[in-house]
Amino acid sequence: MADRLEQVHKGLGEMQTLAQGVGDLKHLLTNVKTRGMFGEAQLAALLEQVFAPDQYATQVVTRPGSKNVVDFAIRLPGRGDDGAPCWLPIDAKFPNEDYERLLDAQLRADAPAADAAGKALENRIRLEAKSMADKYLEPPHTTDFAILFLPTEGLYAEVLRRPGLMEALQRDMRVTLAGPTTLMAMLNSLQMGFRTLALEKRSSEVWQVLGAVKTEFTKFGDVLAKVKSQTQTVLNTLDSAETRSRAMGRALKTVEALPTDQAAALLPFDSTEQGDS
Repeated sequence: MADRLEQVHKGLGEMQTLAQGVGDLKHLLTNVKTRGMFGEAQLAALLEQVFAPDQYATQVVTRPGSKNVVDFAIRLPGRGDDGAPCWLPIDAKFPNEDYERLLDAQLRADAPAADAAGKALENRIRLEAKSMADKYLEPPHTTDFAILFLPTEGLYAEVLRRPGLMEALQRDMRVTLAGPTTLMAMLNSLQMGFRTLALEKRSSEVWQVLGAVKTEFTKFGDVLAKVKSQTQTVLNTLDSAETRSRAMGRALKTVEALPTDQAAALLPFDSTEQGDS
């Protein structure tokens, strides 16, 4: 029994430590600046997992002449007439107070309070989306939509439950909501699109090289034809010489051949003349 009681006491101590840690985290997230840093850090981690460093940037001014900077922006392939890239703005938002009030009202089964907190959360999301559209969207310097990142799945699921909210943000504000899992799927889809574009670009370069090779191959065929013609001329000359040689051989059949030493005396062999030849 003493051993059991000691184990129970130890378990209670661990529970108290865990509860204290949860309390510290809750206290930490009550600070607006800290929540913002938490959302940005999570967004940065997701981008680092999917994209290369040159495929996105931080603290980007996406609208020419503006001083507003977005947390992150994805650099899309292709450039405008002025050489500037086209950006896809992504900003992290964490309206934790409204979400906590909603959860608290739901736990207390307070329907009026839950309804009021839900509407407050919805209005907050609408304001954040409108702010993003006004500050960061400027086609063709940017895409015609932005991504509002909600750093927890619970918050994203709650916002998604609001009837018509997602569609209204996309239609009126041109802002798409995303939680951690949804954003990861979006980023992977974008990366696959980038790779497809890169492959298409490389394939067009390959076709250009093949076209150049085809042109050069045609020229090479002409050169081969000339070489063949010249070689055929040489062969014809050799055939003619061979024919004449046979004719001379037939004419000389009646002439008696001299012994080798006498022939050498009449036609002396000069090695220097052979070397000069």
